[in-house]
Amino acid sequence: MKRYHPILVALHWGLAGLIIGALVMGGQVLAKMPNSDPAKMLSLKMHMTVGLVILVLMLVRLLVRIKTQKPARADIGNAVMNKAAIGAHHLLYLVVIVMSISGIGISIAAGLPDIVFGGSGAPLPTDFDDLAPRTVHSWLALVLKLLIVSHVFAAFYHQFVRKDSLFSRMWFGKNL
Repeated sequence: MKRYHPILVALHWGLAGLIIGALVMGGQVLAKMPNSDPAKMLSLKMHMTVGLVILVLMLVRLLVRIKTQKPARADIGNAVMNKAAIGAHHLLYLVVIVMSISGIGISIAAGLPDIVFGGSGAPLPTDFDDLAPRTVHSWLALVLKLLIVSHVFAAFYHQFVRKDSLFSRMWFGKNL
């Protein structure tokens, strides 16, 4: 077996886009938009919805990964680096799931479900910075960005330096 299951591949690339989009929306749009801005309500609604979709798809991805056959682990000839790669993948799953849960925590603590989705007409809180889940969410966003950059660099290293075609394992095609 040379490739991951096609559902796993589709989830990988779909989640990559959603996660990067959520990180950009959270860090570049929402963080810079005052809570008094009426446009923030739509942006929050989108961010919260995408966050929930990410959580559900990440849990589905984890289940598919556990239940399907996988290609042999990549081996670069260094036991420490091989273990680091395994740990980094596990950490990616963990950080994305906990980040989604911390987003739910922010939402609940700030009363956002009723404000954003319930049409209560109540204004957004002045800010979210005093909420403990917000601190966790911010730190995890930074960790996640670093993990994504590391993941991309590792993929490029395999593809262009080692030339071991590792990229093809997480792409569509016949599984020979």
